[in-house]
Amino acid sequence: MKRECGAAAPRGTIMPMGYEELIRDALATPFEGWDWAVFRGRMTTAGELPWDYERLVRDRLPHTPSLLDLGTGGGELLASLAPLPPRTAATEGHPPNLPVARARLEPLGVEVAESTGRFPDGSFELIVARHESYDPHEVRRLLAGDGTFVTQQVAGRDLEELNAALGGPPHADRAWDLATAAAALDAAGFEVTWSAQAGQPVVFHDVGALVLYLRVVSWQVPGFDAGAYEDRLRALHDDMPLKATARRFALTARHG
Repeated sequence: MKRECGAAAPRGTIMPMGYEELIRDALATPFEGWDWAVFRGRMTTAGELPWDYERLVRDRLPHTPSLLDLGTGGGELLASLAPLPPRTAATEGHPPNLPVARARLEPLGVEVAESTGRFPDGSFELIVARHESYDPHEVRRLLAGDGTFVTQQVAGRDLEELNAALGGPPHADRAWDLATAAAALDAAGFEVTWSAQAGQPVVFHDVGALVLYLRVVSWQVPGFDAGAYEDRLRALHDDMPLKATARRFALTARHG
């Protein structure tokens, strides 16, 4: 494997990867569901959000007969919340994730569908969505009259420092924020009962982690290609780490 030139390292020392090897590894590393373990130690987040999405959902489960998880990914988070309500379903619209989610969730009695169209009106007492887009009118159709919608969202300005560092186009949904989401839910007939927003410092420790992230989260920098951005990436490689801000918001809502 190609390494960057330099002084010989002491025996037993792992030499740092050079630029070409980091990029090659980033483009070849498999990524399944939404399992972020591959970024451990290479992309780090400081501090905690002022709310706990998992707790927002988990605390409601003992009193909930039916649950729908929108955009479950590989089912990692939903499976961790077991025991689940008697009727639990999940959707996953990204084709590679669908068999992963089914393999993980169907043994737990969870119905996994590609979309919400197969579910009748008022099917669920609790609908949750973590980092998944949603149609407020469809959520209202599916939610039982006394039900609750819980969501945590990635704001449109999330990690915008990456776009700036690469000289790339801004995120296509840059205007997506708490105020916009709350207004859309209000227009669909919801009452927002709680909301919050926050930012967290994120550090990319090597350029390979950055490229892998942009490969997985392909909408962050529209049209990203490591070859097309080689000059910028090489400059960043020489100036790592790269600091950015993860921007999140969350809310709960019910029929108005």
